[in-house]
Parts: sequence; C-alpha cells; structure tokens
Amino acid sequence: MTARAVTVVRSEGRIFPTHRCLVPASEFRHRSFSFSLANGDWFYCAGIWRPATDDWPEAYAILPIEPNADLAPFHTRQMAVLTRDQRLAWLHGLVPEEEILRPLPAGTFRVKRHSINPVQAMLAV
Repeated sequence: MTARAVTVVRSEGRIFPTHRCLVPASEFRHRSFSFSLANGDWFYCAGIWRPATDDWPEAYAILPIEPNADLAPFHTRQMAVLTRDQRLAWLHGLVPEEEILRPLPAGTFRVKRHSINPVQAMLAV
C-alpha cells in the first residue's frame, strides 16, 4: 500500500450535519499540472473530521466532487473547492450539501503545466 497525500471521502448523495472542516490551500496538483484560482486568491477544500479514539488519532478527509470544466480534461474528480464567501456556509451548514458541494463555474481555475513532476505534495497548504 502506498501513502496518499490526502484522504478523501465520496460526497455525492451524502449529508454531513456535523464535523465539517476547511482545508485552506493556494493550489492543488495532479501529475505535472497545478490548479489555482484564476484570481490568485486562496480557497478552501470542504472536509470532514473525526475526533480521536483510543486507537486512532484525530483525522480529516477532503470531499471530492465531479470536476468543473477547467479540470475535466485532467481528471474525473476534484476536491470540493469553496471560495472565501462560501466558507461559513459550509462550516455552519447554512445551505444543503448539494448546493455547496458542486463544481465552480468554468474559468474559475488557472491551469499551469510543469515540465517535470513536482516534488511538492499534491495539496499546497
């Protein structure tokens, strides 16, 4: 088994009434491409967390969704990206999951190709 940079939990058709969290990031990577917001701003990945138990430490997972038009040519899934104005709606459950855990509009992401595979982890936090 190989180590993963990020743990993910499928989000479609599920509700997350508690234990929501945010993972701040400036970009994420897939193979030799990096993706960031076109406006250069930081963003958040929607996540959930689990409290520690006797035999396992506190942990979190990022929620994947279908990709938006910018990312679809590169992968069949993407992290649920939230903009700054969406962060409190996610944390406090102000809108249903299906309204916030969905792809952002086309043109939201800037795609940058790298000449070699990056050494940096897949998620730059």
